[in-house]
Amino acid sequence: MDAPKGDFSKGRVSALIMKLGLPIMLAELVHVLYNIVDRMYIGHMPEPTGTIALTGLGVCFPLITLIGAFANLCSTGGATLSTIARGEGDDERAGRIMETAFTFLLIIGGILTVLLFATAPWTLTLLGGNETSLPYALDYFRIYVVGTIPVLISLGMNPFINAQGFPRVGMVTVTLGAALNIVLDPIFIYALDMGVRGAALATVLSQLASAVWVLRFLTGKRPPVRLKGLGIDRVQLVNVMKLGVTGFMFKVTNSVTQAIVNVMLKAWGGPLSQLYIGAMSLINSMREIMSLPINGVSQGGQAVMSYNYGAKLYKRVSESIRFFLLAGLAINTLMWALVMTVPQPLIRIFTDDEDLISLTVRCARIYFGAFPFMALQVTGQHTFVALNHPKHALFFSTLRKLILVAPLTLLLPGLGLGVEGVFWAEMISQLVGASACFTTMYFVIWRKMKQPLAG
Repeated sequence: MDAPKGDFSKGRVSALIMKLGLPIMLAELVHVLYNIVDRMYIGHMPEPTGTIALTGLGVCFPLITLIGAFANLCSTGGATLSTIARGEGDDERAGRIMETAFTFLLIIGGILTVLLFATAPWTLTLLGGNETSLPYALDYFRIYVVGTIPVLISLGMNPFINAQGFPRVGMVTVTLGAALNIVLDPIFIYALDMGVRGAALATVLSQLASAVWVLRFLTGKRPPVRLKGLGIDRVQLVNVMKLGVTGFMFKVTNSVTQAIVNVMLKAWGGPLSQLYIGAMSLINSMREIMSLPINGVSQGGQAVMSYNYGAKLYKRVSESIRFFLLAGLAINTLMWALVMTVPQPLIRIFTDDEDLISLTVRCARIYFGAFPFMALQVTGQHTFVALNHPKHALFFSTLRKLILVAPLTLLLPGLGLGVEGVFWAEMISQLVGASACFTTMYFVIWRKMKQPLAG
């Protein structure tokens, strides 16, 4: 007899992870298409407009990442704690956690919309925009930011669908938005001659459709825990924030380091500074594609771990860790090999500019030099989150980017590496930060898995 929907205490752990992980992986693929399709269409606009406009989008990345950070704040903590509560048999508390996360997302979305729209000219200039790229950055971001609330609902509440054992429904969330974006982009960008503003408008409308889908499902009859209304439980909000801050800081530190990277590329790139920012924009797109498989496996593993941790089935938690460590190492090593040997086909998805392609190839081989080690980072980080270890999760979400990448990005160009020191900073952080995260997780959690774990 099959276990009830969302019950991860029965069946082979690897099969459960893949059953959850494959739809999440496909959803991640579609979500990445969602994010990069704008860059694909814009990058192929007639030159020199395409390259300059692509650089303008690169200037926007830190702020777009910041918006995603607030979605992570609620989803990382909320979905995990809600799953643990279901594993403990407390669906009522699981529902309160979901309502609290949703209400908080709405409040944050309203504040971000007003604040980011008003400060866009100043912040985008600070983030690397100049007289050529800033107009494109402003045209894109001021439309994108109007859709902040739908973006937060789509990104922040979809994990509550996946965590309840409905990964295919969660996949539809991003598939719906991505399909709309792919259809609307050429219409708005080319047919209606809206350029980057058309790309932003297509994204906003697509995210709105995804948000409506998420809310219709979570308020319907199928999920074991439903979204019944608005309201904030202060106790649960504190718990969600304590654990969710790790996902938040992961995105915030990405945003901060992207900002520092843009500033340093502008300062050290000389006449090619905007081309370097464009290359980093393409590298960010490559990273999103390369991280797809392990993200799907780890998110599936995280849900299985959280449920079994709540049910005190620690052997199954250990099996989950082992499975996505080995899967992650295999996947990331394959991705690394492809970038080291044949990166050009992936880069040509976004641009036909030969100078930009040549520069991106050289910089990408440095940037992704230690990419297999990121399997260690993902395994450690997701385990800390899944088992409700907020202090460790928070520390290692900030270590690699804020403590390692940011200072190295500021220091290495002046130590003889020049502008390429910006890309070496990422590779060094992958080696050091990922190793430290996994080693700590092993001694704090994995080695003690046969004993009762402290929350």
